[in-house]
Amino acid sequence: MADKLKKASRAHTRYYTTDGTLVPGSTTITGLLNKPALVKWANNLGLQGIDSSKYVDKAARVGTLIHALVEAHITKTKPDLSDYTPLEIELANNGFYKYLDWEKQHIVEPIFNEKAFVSEKHKYGGTLDFYCKVDGKYTLVDFKSGKGIFNEHFLQTSSYSNLLRENKYKVDQILILNIGRNEDEPFQTKAILPATEKKYFNMFKALVKVYYIKKELEWK
Repeated sequence: MADKLKKASRAHTRYYTTDGTLVPGSTTITGLLNKPALVKWANNLGLQGIDSSKYVDKAARVGTLIHALVEAHITKTKPDLSDYTPLEIELANNGFYKYLDWEKQHIVEPIFNEKAFVSEKHKYGGTLDFYCKVDGKYTLVDFKSGKGIFNEHFLQTSSYSNLLRENKYKVDQILILNIGRNEDEPFQTKAILPATEKKYFNMFKALVKVYYIKKELEWK
């Protein structure tokens, strides 16, 4: 039961600075951006007679389970599959096996996973998927599930990288692993170059300012 409660509460993690100030999470900040591609995608589903909300909910459950399977593998624990249907488990295993194929091609040394940090300087927080060594390099790994890797993923991971560095952890590289849920969604890996990461983080800092200005204005 404790594990289920822990999983259910992850999406509602609250971040506080050392003086007790509540600050937003990285996903809240990146959520300030409009995502026109999602509107087009939802419209296309509607034209096919598919309820986009139900589709997203089901896909999210599979993505959550893929994440849980990878996490259990990293921590050498047994995943709890009791809340999932056989189809969801089958689809999630498709993604999990893709991750294992990637891992076999590298030397992966886990350091920690699912750890929360707060930026005292920029006043935001975030929970990192996986921090490890990959082929000897200190690496921030972010897991995604879906049809691809998009700009907002680079934006989000740049904020996570800053959280690590601000808390005295070394980051040699950032890897985004998109783990497809079926054969139509390929396994993709993308690294963020240092110069590109800096630009994305500058954009993220601008969004943090927007967040706090909207808060002052009691924007609704």
